[in-house]
Amino acid sequence: MTARNEGGDTPVVAPWRVYAPQHDTELLTRALDREDVAAGAAVLDIGTGSGALALAAARRGAHVTAVDRTYRAVLATRFNARLARLPVEVLHGDLFGPVAGRRFDLVVSNPPYVPAPGAVPHRHRAAVAWDAGVDGRLLLDRICRRAHTSLRSGGVLLLVHSALCGIAPTLATLERSGLAARVTDRCLVPFGPVLRSRGAWLREQGLVDAGEEKEELVIIRAERTR
Repeated sequence: MTARNEGGDTPVVAPWRVYAPQHDTELLTRALDREDVAAGAAVLDIGTGSGALALAAARRGAHVTAVDRTYRAVLATRFNARLARLPVEVLHGDLFGPVAGRRFDLVVSNPPYVPAPGAVPHRHRAAVAWDAGVDGRLLLDRICRRAHTSLRSGGVLLLVHSALCGIAPTLATLERSGLAARVTDRCLVPFGPVLRSRGAWLREQGLVDAGEEKEELVIIRAERTR
């Protein structure tokens, strides 16, 4: 499928099992646009999906590296970068693994964060693009613990996720790693098909109230001050 790429005229291609740009992508793109990303700045997109955020940074003149753990996403991002005629380094691997030892001015991430009953989906299932364990924090916690290792002094992490995962744990984990973290954006969006289908389970877990039909998305901005 193709989806509109916020901040650019070229649509991005998001094949099955690759996350297509949605409300969270748009929210994070707006946050990215507010950052002082100078030409030549080093930007890292973790869990790039179809590459929409990587392309938005590349349009600002940044040197962009995009990482994803699925080959489909890697190929989709490479295709979309070529379609947009933008230089993006796209690497296959798990979170910060492919860029170990490198430092960036800006790290952006829209990882899977949807709470899900049962086991983590296998990589051949579409749900791998959004499911993240019972509390939705399977990848969030790992990103929060490791982000400081990939940031230069003064570097910034921009992270989007649902309030269903808990905002306080994200802020606390980032602060423990030495980053100054705060919520900069909040947005209420209607439940999509996945959350609607899990309504009963989400209520049983105490994550939503009866009749609740919207989730809050948040942008966390964390800066390495030393």
